[in-house]
Amino acid sequence: MVKSLQLRITLQEERQSDVLIRKASQNLNVKVEDISAVKILRKSIDARKKQIIINYKVEVFVNEPAPADASYKFNYQDVSNGKPIHIIGFGPAGMWAALRCIELGYKPIVLERGKNVKDRRRDLKAINQDQTVNEDSNYCFGEGGAGTYSDGKLYTRSLKRGDVRKIFENLVYHGATDQILIDAHPHIGTNKLPKVVQNIRETILKFGGEIHFETRVVDFDIKNNSIKTLRLENGHELNVDKVILATGHSARDIFYLLDEKNIQLKAKSFAMGVRVEHPQQIIDGIQYNCKGEERDELLPPAAYSLVEQINHKGVYSFCMCPGGFIVPAATANGEVVVNGMSPSRRNNIYANSGIVVEIDADRDLYKYENFGALKGLEYQKDLERLAFTAGGRSQTAPGQRLTDFVEGKLSPHLNATSYQPGLNSAPLHSLLPKMIGSSLRKGFKAFGEKMHGYYTEEANVIGVESRTSSPVNIPRTERLEHPEISNLFPCGEGGGYAGGIVSAAMDGERCAEAACGLLG
Repeated sequence: MVKSLQLRITLQEERQSDVLIRKASQNLNVKVEDISAVKILRKSIDARKKQIIINYKVEVFVNEPAPADASYKFNYQDVSNGKPIHIIGFGPAGMWAALRCIELGYKPIVLERGKNVKDRRRDLKAINQDQTVNEDSNYCFGEGGAGTYSDGKLYTRSLKRGDVRKIFENLVYHGATDQILIDAHPHIGTNKLPKVVQNIRETILKFGGEIHFETRVVDFDIKNNSIKTLRLENGHELNVDKVILATGHSARDIFYLLDEKNIQLKAKSFAMGVRVEHPQQIIDGIQYNCKGEERDELLPPAAYSLVEQINHKGVYSFCMCPGGFIVPAATANGEVVVNGMSPSRRNNIYANSGIVVEIDADRDLYKYENFGALKGLEYQKDLERLAFTAGGRSQTAPGQRLTDFVEGKLSPHLNATSYQPGLNSAPLHSLLPKMIGSSLRKGFKAFGEKMHGYYTEEANVIGVESRTSSPVNIPRTERLEHPEISNLFPCGEGGGYAGGIVSAAMDGERCAEAACGLLG
């Protein structure tokens, strides 16, 4: 007999190693010794009341063995002599496109402008310590894309776009902890993701795929509405049949290239704002009702999710990183971009989150209309250059205490920060466009009313959080091809079809299936 149950466990009960078996026994009215196994399907924490509850969704096996944990078998095969499919970009979309090609018997040939994860670390060190940006190898570009050196958040709402469980199990297959299979908000951690990414690379190479690092595509030739050759920065040309474009939301040169060739693009709505950083203890105290006390050791560092409608615009938290740190995510010199990430244990003393404002491409960017489909991209660039100047013309970022930002005054002193290049006190409240600054100031006040203690002078506001998603959409048909170029498959975040690791991976699989001719 197999039964599915929802079990509610207190923190005190959670300390007992056999609590799930005993609770299942009581619930099903069977003997403990008759329960062969309890398989955890989902685990979440409910901290809305003083009595914190851990919710478990489980399968209970009574007098019969539990099946193996893995639901999927990954049927990778030797594709050394298979028909090639070229994939531009080796972020989550490109990686899973390559893996799916191998399952289907096609040979992926990956072209990645950045370096492998090991060599990429030197360039991350340079941007943090020397404040020099390698424009092909940074927090956005390189093996694994922006996802490699991120928190590795795996939560997605894109449940209808593909098989989420398959993506998770593939991550476990390549070295991620199986905890991601059960957590309600799973993450891997910036310290563990590089090894997972390296293992994926080794799988692709083992089964006959090719991956070419430091290989940037700079042009292509089109004949009869089809790409015939790709031109590389080193001057080489590659003949191609099918091309999956998985370059991510920050590969601006690709957007410019498509626009110069009059290939159809569309301006896309996105969001921009700032990063806010609190001491993690403050967020723990608010979320777990433990102000002045240490968080219970069984509880993870607390996260939060906030949203408010301000001036008919959504103002919301984005990529919240408990126990994390803020990093410089610029992809070119002369700009400042901030992002957040966390190690697997989320054990840093700070919590940070993007707080961003919706930007409607049709209504809000009228001053940029002359840039056509690239108006959002140019708007992003202007704010990033503004942040560069306000920060002191380096990767030092402009910052302000949260209360000073809302009250409209310069901060004489800033709080300590996890942002390694450092902060420069700047009047972000007046530097940001009114559309963003005014909405953020009202939003922070509203968030303080929802989370008492959130609105505090102990928090910093740091600018700018500008790369939440692509400001450009590369159109595609139901067959996932570009409507004007029959063998080009825009994919993932860069095309405007994903918003994180999991949704990008699922889109990569779908585009691989389309390129392999499996879509009707």
